[in-house]
Amino acid sequence: MLRRTIVGFVVQQSRPISFTSTKQWQTYENDRNYDIGEDVWQRAKAALQMGFTRSARRYNDAKYDAFRKRNPIAHMKKEIIDLELLPFRSDFVIIGGGLTGSATAFWLKERFRDEDLTVTVIESTDHFSRSRSMLGTGIISQQFSIPEFVEMSAFSAEFIRHAGEHLKILDSDPPDIDLLPVNFLHLAKDEKDAADLKEAWRMMVEKGVRVAYMKADELQTRFPFMNFDDVVAGTLGLENEGVFDNLQLLSALREKNLTLGVRYVKAEVEGMDFRRPPDISCKVPEEHDHKIITDIQDRGTNRNIRLLAILARPQMIGASARPIRFYRLVNAAGPWAGEIAKMAGIGQGEGILSVPLPIVCKRRTNFVLHAPDVPTLEMPGQGEGILSVPLPIVCKRRTNFVLHAPDVPTLEMPGLHDTTGIFCHPEGIGFNYICGRHPTKRDIVTKDKATDDVDYEMFYKEIWPLLVKRVPSFKTAKVINAWNLYEDCNTFDDVPILGEHLLFKSFYQMCGFGGYGSQLAIAAGRLYQEKEYEMAYLGTNVRKFDMRRIMQGKRYHEPLRAV
Repeated sequence: MLRRTIVGFVVQQSRPISFTSTKQWQTYENDRNYDIGEDVWQRAKAALQMGFTRSARRYNDAKYDAFRKRNPIAHMKKEIIDLELLPFRSDFVIIGGGLTGSATAFWLKERFRDEDLTVTVIESTDHFSRSRSMLGTGIISQQFSIPEFVEMSAFSAEFIRHAGEHLKILDSDPPDIDLLPVNFLHLAKDEKDAADLKEAWRMMVEKGVRVAYMKADELQTRFPFMNFDDVVAGTLGLENEGVFDNLQLLSALREKNLTLGVRYVKAEVEGMDFRRPPDISCKVPEEHDHKIITDIQDRGTNRNIRLLAILARPQMIGASARPIRFYRLVNAAGPWAGEIAKMAGIGQGEGILSVPLPIVCKRRTNFVLHAPDVPTLEMPGQGEGILSVPLPIVCKRRTNFVLHAPDVPTLEMPGLHDTTGIFCHPEGIGFNYICGRHPTKRDIVTKDKATDDVDYEMFYKEIWPLLVKRVPSFKTAKVINAWNLYEDCNTFDDVPILGEHLLFKSFYQMCGFGGYGSQLAIAAGRLYQEKEYEMAYLGTNVRKFDMRRIMQGKRYHEPLRAV
């Protein structure tokens, strides 16, 4: 009797026991990557092992699919990109398809080309056409006062010089980004600025940058057609500086990304999905059934919150928002990065979440001048900055003006960044110049107030008199084109924000570039790849540029800017 009772008890208790291993949704390897010539045996072994592992994984994915299990071999995945409208899940989701977002996607897939590593770029066509990546002027300069920016710009310059090799697709012709070497000139108006400029010059020389420091009399001798009466000193770049076609570089990056398996999705991000403890409250907008957190209360348990997915609405009639889960989320939304951060509760709660992302949108107006009497191959360039405590990213409007200046010496004009805040550089070989001024607080705009209307009165009252004072040959210049573009500016210190949020480790901020975009975006994408794959920044340590500096009130100042 006792024996029968014991046997029955053991049988009943053993029924739920299962020795089957848990099948993960997706796994992928990221072991040591052996380059050509490093270790032939290990390279061949890794390639064969990865091939067999990938085939086995595809077979199992088809085998356990209810619609494909009858013939799993025939239904094994063959395409690089799934053809569904929106993915249900992606390893890396990048919000923003501009130069920063596309460069990040490129480096992620360039290093690890397995198609099972999925990278999805979300972009909104409503605002993308007005962004810095589409309308901004491509500038590359290594003149900075912050050492990390010098290193990042040097990396970007080397990449841009060989963009045809990096972005070539199979046997197609290498892309041409119309790179034109132009030396950029930064000026100091008093002894204090001259001392700071000389200190920055010494640092740049130590970093291997070829740049010259000149006094006012040397500048006058070098550029006799310019007026340096109110200038004490200046620095002139001698190598790895110039202008290029920003749109051509972006197009080449996007085409290369498509061949690597990066998916571009036209959608509008409308919120976030969270995993949270039950005592953390949230407000749910009425227009969605999803639980989108917009106000998280800090009750000592908010460190357990984890971002699960973004809610993206496809840009098509009648579409509703649907979740896309991710392993890592990158905020590269440019001027609208602050709004994306608010969707994650950043700047909307208490404690850590009370600190917003200080990024605003500013308008920049560029004017294109035709100036045939300005020496084009010797004209220089420069810049300034801001930031605040809620994610301090705002949208600023910048207006570019194209001038035709027949009296400016075309073979001698450098790219100019003036002490007054205006800039001017050649558009190409000829008498056309792009000029404008640095955006100010009055150029901060919201998404609904973005406009294409150009304020020409601003050019004739605020830009032209200062430009003629510096270069008298611009007196006969005529405006032949102008447009507005919108860029992300950091209202805290006008320096980019790079790093994950302290609460959401999977939410990486890559925004606030402003006029730095074309110079630092390529390197920023590479650094993010190192952070994810190697767990550390290997090329340049940019940890000090994350949001901790905003919480600590520590500002960085960068006076040297090309645009």
